[in-house]
Amino acid sequence: MEEEGAAVGREHSQNGNGAGGLRMKVRFDYRGTRAGRLFFGGRNVEQMAEAAREQQVALLRNVPLQGIRILDIDMSADVYVVTDEFSNQPLGFAPVTVTFAADSLDDCVRFIAREEFRTVQVLEPAELVLAGSEVERLLFRINEEFREFKSYLERKLEKS
Repeated sequence: MEEEGAAVGREHSQNGNGAGGLRMKVRFDYRGTRAGRLFFGGRNVEQMAEAAREQQVALLRNVPLQGIRILDIDMSADVYVVTDEFSNQPLGFAPVTVTFAADSLDDCVRFIAREEFRTVQVLEPAELVLAGSEVERLLFRINEEFREFKSYLERKLEKS
C-alpha cells in the first residue's frame, strides 16, 4: 500500500512542461530599516528596502537551491512604509513575487519558511494526493523549519 501512495505522489510530481510537479507563486517582502547616520545623507527606509530586495533577488537568481527552479521574479511592486509599533520607527518593505517549480512539498517548505514570506499561491497541480508517509515527512520538515527559525530569533534577540 505504501508503494501505491508513493506512486500517486510521483504521478502528481510531473506536469506538462517537464518541470517539477509543483509550481507556486510566493511573495516575499524584504525589510529596510533606517541606517545609523554617521554622516549627513544616509539612505531612507525605502532605499534600504530596495537595496535588500536587490541583494536577495541576486541570490535567488545566482545561488541554486536543491529541488527548486526559479521560473520568474517580479520586482515591479512598489516599496511601502509602515511604522514599527514597538520602536515607532518607519520600516520600508520591498515586495518580490517569485514563481518557482519544486520537486516536492519538502522543498517548498524549505524555500518559503523565512521571515520575509507573505503569501503563497499554488499554480500546479490543481489537486495533490499525499500518502500518510508523505504527510509525516512534510510535518517533520515544517517542525524543523520552525525550530531553525526559533533558534535564529533567539540569536537575533541575544545580539540586541
